[in-house]
Amino acid sequence: MARPGSGLLLPANGLGYPPQNLARVVVWEWMNEHGRWRPYSAAVCHHIENILKGDARGTVVLGQVDGQLSPYIIDLQSMHQFRQDTGTMRPVQRNFYEPSSAPGKGVVWEWENDNGSWTPYDMEICVTIQNAYEKQHPWLDLTSLGFSYLIDFNGMSQTNKQSQRKRRLRRRMDLAYPLIMGSIPKSQSWPVGASSGQPCSCQQCILVNSTRAASNAILASQRRKLHGGGAGGTGAAGAPTAVRQSNTFAGTTLWSPTSSATNNIGAGGGRAKDEQVRVPSSPANFPVMSSHGHNTLAVNGQNNLNRPGAQRISMATPRGTIPPGVPALPVKNLTGSGPVHPALAGLPVCLTRAPKPILHPPHISKSDMKPVPGVNGMRRKTKKKHLRKGKTPEDVVRRYTDKIKVAPDEDCTICMERLAMASGYEGILQHKGIKPESVGKLGKCGHMYHLLCLVAMYNNGNKDGSLQCPTCKTIYGEKTGTQPPGKMEYHVIPHCLPGYPDSKTIRIVYDIPAGVQTNEHPNPGKKFSARGFPRQCYLPDNDKGRKVLKLLITAWDRRLIFTIGTSSTTGESDTVVWNEIHHKTEFGSNLTGHGYPDPNYLDNVLTELSAQGVGEDNLKD
Repeated sequence: MARPGSGLLLPANGLGYPPQNLARVVVWEWMNEHGRWRPYSAAVCHHIENILKGDARGTVVLGQVDGQLSPYIIDLQSMHQFRQDTGTMRPVQRNFYEPSSAPGKGVVWEWENDNGSWTPYDMEICVTIQNAYEKQHPWLDLTSLGFSYLIDFNGMSQTNKQSQRKRRLRRRMDLAYPLIMGSIPKSQSWPVGASSGQPCSCQQCILVNSTRAASNAILASQRRKLHGGGAGGTGAAGAPTAVRQSNTFAGTTLWSPTSSATNNIGAGGGRAKDEQVRVPSSPANFPVMSSHGHNTLAVNGQNNLNRPGAQRISMATPRGTIPPGVPALPVKNLTGSGPVHPALAGLPVCLTRAPKPILHPPHISKSDMKPVPGVNGMRRKTKKKHLRKGKTPEDVVRRYTDKIKVAPDEDCTICMERLAMASGYEGILQHKGIKPESVGKLGKCGHMYHLLCLVAMYNNGNKDGSLQCPTCKTIYGEKTGTQPPGKMEYHVIPHCLPGYPDSKTIRIVYDIPAGVQTNEHPNPGKKFSARGFPRQCYLPDNDKGRKVLKLLITAWDRRLIFTIGTSSTTGESDTVVWNEIHHKTEFGSNLTGHGYPDPNYLDNVLTELSAQGVGEDNLKD
């Protein structure tokens, strides 16, 4: 329930939804791992609203409006955000606020995080801060909102009341959130069936058919209670009270607990004759809650688009009202959970919920974790970079090239100057004993470059004594990477991967803690983050799977599995990311493309390992 003055709209009439002439600001939000609703930006909300107008059951690709959200999509039917690369699903909701509140004015309040970037407050907190700011309060205590923080408007700071730590605070102007007028459009209620045709025959619509009459009966009962009626079904004036049936399935005959020809049902199961009360066209707008054993109506001012699954329902109806074989859907509530009927839970009927990936196997005890056959040990650790002494850049280049006396008439693809001319690095790079016009040919692939250009390329890399042809990627020497310190564990678990019913599973667990970048990393001295660790990956426990594991161990020892850079999925910089060797992180499904079955994966990852210089010739007998 919204707090007075928070800017969140409360139900404006007895039916629990805003009147026709009310303007509202729409804010879309997603739930984080701590159960907090985090707002999308105004630009993203405008994009979602535009998609919603065209197809209320459609899919919103967030990357079309915000590049940092490229892996995320929103399924408007199931009201979930789906991350395509990891399979993570999070609920989303659509909230309404006053046009005069912070989102209506485009005001954003943010606090400075440990990385020096700015994080917006939850929208409810943002609205509260803006209200206090407009009233010229010198400070604001957020304890009433569940946060032990004190906002100081004079110093524009946030202070943790327990640790006394201060963070900077800022107020900035951004695009105003979308504004809508009137009642919720019909397209947002997801009506099922047509006025002149047969209803949908899917299981969930059959379930709606069976529960609709019961729903209307409970509405009638609640209406009588609101008018002071008793068990006899009469209102304050003694007249029977009736409820007009929802026309979601207009033109169809639905289940009724009585033999009556109509579906107007009173509290006692009889026909309703006199006063009729119109209810909205979709039962999804009226979740029903159980209170002390009596069926009562929980009126919500927002339809299924606003708070999907936010209502908890316990129907006191007999099991006979539910067709056999039709499962109830578990709907999560902030205060609990329970099996509910989708038509009554604020969920869209005919729901096509995005399937949830199976990321991890069932719980496994330590005694069930066995060593991988043919592989020594069950753990590997990496430390800091091992310095290789006595190899200058010039020595490395000379080792892998043959000097060319007469340069061919073609370009050096490093400096883009003709090979017959001096290197483009002449006068820029200090060199020892290498002339700017000297040209060398790499021994394996035969590609030719200025020797000075190869020295420059080597100096710009990891300086590990290896060289990689910039044209064909052939590796000379033993390539190593810049992976931060961490540990790698691997063992066999007694479960099968999809596509490998006759094999157990090799589980690999990578764990890298956050830390500080060194000279080999993009920003030496700056902290780097390590999101999502420990990361679990899976291989089939067969001959080829064990071969891949052995090569992955070699790649780990050479610090090639991870690196520090910018995440291509979240846009976060200075974080640990995968380094061009794909892993399967989805155990029991393949919804994200990172799971099984995938008959080509083992061959593909062997090719990727070979491209990093980790080939089958590295396997030890």
